[in-house]
Amino acid sequence: MPQQTREKQQTQETAAAAPACPPATTPALAQSWCALSALHGRIETHIERALQAQHDLSVREFSVLNVLSEQHDGPGGHLRMHQVAESVVLSQSATTRLVTRLEERGLLSRFLCPDDRRGIYTNVTPDGLALLVEARPTHDGALREALQDAAQRPELAPLVTAVETLAPAE
Repeated sequence: MPQQTREKQQTQETAAAAPACPPATTPALAQSWCALSALHGRIETHIERALQAQHDLSVREFSVLNVLSEQHDGPGGHLRMHQVAESVVLSQSATTRLVTRLEERGLLSRFLCPDDRRGIYTNVTPDGLALLVEARPTHDGALREALQDAAQRPELAPLVTAVETLAPAE
């Protein structure tokens, strides 16, 4: 028996002996998750390109500036680093690196928590606020464009409707 034929036969026998991949127990749920993931990826990529091109700012950097800009001096008004990490869905180490980069650019500053010297708070600087104000229309416009584009795709249109329904009336 020629070598190629023998290898083909062995491959077929191995495939026949291997257990079949079980079908998804909830295929509709898996498909929905894939569609949601695709929508998120499309939106994030579109916003990322716009923010990078016009403001030299990533989506994550914008998110951190945005979250921290909403702090206040009242009780519970400042976020610790782990709270920032949870808000922008990053690990604590990735958040620390991101905050350090923004601090080096003069967009954030850090200070010790007055009540607990182990805690570190981060504030947006005036330059950071100015960049956030400048970048917000770019972010919001790119978001609208990405949603309009996604609404044209039948598998994503219901998710776009859901996102738009969740948004408070402007």
